[in-house]
Amino acid sequence: MSTLALLFVIAGLSLIGWLTARVRAVAFRRGAVRRFSSLPSHHGGYVALWVAGPALVFLAVWALATPALVTDAVLETPAAASLPPPGFERAAILSQARNIAEGRGVASDNPAASALAPAYVAQAARYGWIGTVVALLLAIAGGVQAYLRIKPGFGARTRIERLVMAMLLAASLIAILTTIGIIASLLVESWRFFQLVPLTDFLFGTHWSPQVIDPADPGRALGAVPLFWGTFFIGAVIAMLVAIPFGLMSAIYLTQYASARVRRWMKPILEILAGVPTVVYGYFAALTVAPAVRDFAVAIGIPYASAESALAAGLVMGVMIIPFVSSMADDSIAAVPASMRDGSLAMGATTSETISRVLLPAALPGVVGGVLLAVSRAIGETMIVVMAASGAATISLNPLSSATTVTKQIVDLLTGEAEFDSPKTLAAFALGLTLFVITLILNIAALTVVKRYREAYD
Repeated sequence: MSTLALLFVIAGLSLIGWLTARVRAVAFRRGAVRRFSSLPSHHGGYVALWVAGPALVFLAVWALATPALVTDAVLETPAAASLPPPGFERAAILSQARNIAEGRGVASDNPAASALAPAYVAQAARYGWIGTVVALLLAIAGGVQAYLRIKPGFGARTRIERLVMAMLLAASLIAILTTIGIIASLLVESWRFFQLVPLTDFLFGTHWSPQVIDPADPGRALGAVPLFWGTFFIGAVIAMLVAIPFGLMSAIYLTQYASARVRRWMKPILEILAGVPTVVYGYFAALTVAPAVRDFAVAIGIPYASAESALAAGLVMGVMIIPFVSSMADDSIAAVPASMRDGSLAMGATTSETISRVLLPAALPGVVGGVLLAVSRAIGETMIVVMAASGAATISLNPLSSATTVTKQIVDLLTGEAEFDSPKTLAAFALGLTLFVITLILNIAALTVVKRYREAYD
């Protein structure tokens, strides 16, 4: 039975359990004068959960365990006797045989894989039926034991609420444990890197050349200052020079000058920029903005402009984060009481004077917080710099020259055939940890500014 059909069967059993439990609950409520703690729908939901819950949990675990069980069973068949010893070649043959059995490979590619494909089909079908039978038995057993517990004094609503609370707690723990796991992996791999490369050489070195590393002194080629400078120059300088003026001015226009009809149309259109995939921005930067910047530089007499300049990546990145600045500034300006604006206008101030001397100072904490959050978003951007920025690690104030970033180098270091234990590969984790710490500090600073300097208006 296919997985989709099995899910439909379990859903049908859950519906049957819900209906029968509800009918039973309605039956013992007829003519009763006592108050019940649960409605008939609660009793039905309790049985339905016991029908579907154990079966779905088992199917999830079984789906993870089945590939290994099928492979072990295939290795015990006579067709696997001619396989090479455990290693890369054997794993490749098994993988291709699995693909052929699932219809994702060509049978004539490898004779050994073709010979194993029927065994994969047979074992997959066998374990598939085992999983189907066990899941159905769990569904029926869970439904029966839950149905037998339906009595007048049974608190089905309390059980359902506890189950929902447990599910919410599990979802929260998954998010927390995932974050802890990410941080732990970064710390462990970064520690291994810093055992090979001194921390001072990494943080303060000015030469970055991971392609040529001296085994005797790997720190000489892994100085990350050029990467930090490129990240700061593209994400915190050029991008902010685009995002802050345009984002702030658009927020001022939408809150103070635009009519309600114009705002209703313009604000969603502006926020569409935040929903555009970053790979689209990357293509736009690489194919349109970068050649235009280079041609403009040549036209004004700067022949050495790079086609992968920091300016091209920074301009597109600035456009991408305009909605972040605009949205925070919009909310902060809109939160300023209308009485302050009206009072300023009543005193004879113009609209522009009211905005610059009353509204913006009052909304400044929110605006600053939005800018800091936008900076943290910009320095963590990957696709734009991968497609538009250069891989050359330089320290230069010239926006038309080549520049690279931390995220660009992480991608470069983790793609290729370098050994995982080499300083070149482990450097990616050290860069990731550094970037994580920087963005964390920026986020904390933004939240602190908003919380400490926020004005409460009545």
